[in-house]
Amino acid sequence: MNKHPPSEMTQKGATHRESSLRLIAWEVTRNCNLSCIHCRAAATKGPYPNELDTDVCLKLLDQISEVGQPVVILTGGEPLLRPDIFEIARYGTKKNLRIVMGSNGTLITEANAKEMVSAGIQRISISLDGPTKESHDGFRQMEGAFEGALRGIHWVKEACLDFQINTTITQHNFEELPKIQELAVKLGAVAHHIFLLVPTGRGKYIVDQGITAQQYEETLNWFYDQRDKVPLQLKATCAPHYYRILRERAREEGKTVTFKTYGLDAVTRGCLGGTSFCFISNTGVVQPCGFLDLNCGSVKETPFGVIWNESEVFNRLRDYNGLKGKCGRCEYRKVCGGCRARAYEATGDYLAEEPLCLYQPRVS
Repeated sequence: MNKHPPSEMTQKGATHRESSLRLIAWEVTRNCNLSCIHCRAAATKGPYPNELDTDVCLKLLDQISEVGQPVVILTGGEPLLRPDIFEIARYGTKKNLRIVMGSNGTLITEANAKEMVSAGIQRISISLDGPTKESHDGFRQMEGAFEGALRGIHWVKEACLDFQINTTITQHNFEELPKIQELAVKLGAVAHHIFLLVPTGRGKYIVDQGITAQQYEETLNWFYDQRDKVPLQLKATCAPHYYRILRERAREEGKTVTFKTYGLDAVTRGCLGGTSFCFISNTGVVQPCGFLDLNCGSVKETPFGVIWNESEVFNRLRDYNGLKGKCGRCEYRKVCGGCRARAYEATGDYLAEEPLCLYQPRVS
């Protein structure tokens, strides 16, 4: 594939588009105690060289706070394997950043759940990719992963820390999604976030397990139908079509999509990569998202704010009129945008049309 070479900074004459930073996923370590079949990072127990040390991490939080006050997701790998994780969380809280954590749940204990709260972590996401131990453990490739996640949920509930359930959808668990959501309600989660598989990392090796474009539509329509049926905040991630489907369904029901009627879904966008969201790797490389493997600069060499505001890749992603194929013609390009990572993996061009979309734009 003739992939576009990444550029760290805008070249002379390139368009500069500042964009409001709302969310950062920060891979604080690639070390992990699991070896999941879909893992973007292809993470394992490591060790991994050149991970950011504590001082650089704290400096990075200073730089992030100068750009805005985004939600910062401390993720991995498994962030609880990082010895200074609570020092990092406390410092981020001190900088008035909303610190949350993403975990597989198996390493959560009574003690570290309490420490999460004292460090100012406001929510933790715990992954459940099946409603039973057979299903979840098979996906996570570790016997006991399901029981470990449930045990972790018990301890965060005891610590009065809000938690959400994250589910990556593949052919493996496509038909189990209603049961997974039922379990999320039963466990007392505040939210359920679904992720549609993006074939990167180990996910490349199970690309045949990704759901079809038709199943994609069915899943997102089902997810829309749950909005008034379950006491959960629902969010579709790596599933930008949802924001087109939401508007189609609202129009059919005679509703207007506003913050009052649809909450954050009315004011967010499908693909956020490079527009209001970015990913920072364990070694400090900034990317539009964790699945779109384009080096936009390193925080070891360039201040984060400069990368965020001046990256050529980010600025191209912020120009929705630069999208190609049917994504570029689509009347929903400003609210959907297609998954830029899927486009890149399929074609080598991150501005190409989304390969898993059945919708045909009304305009030619």
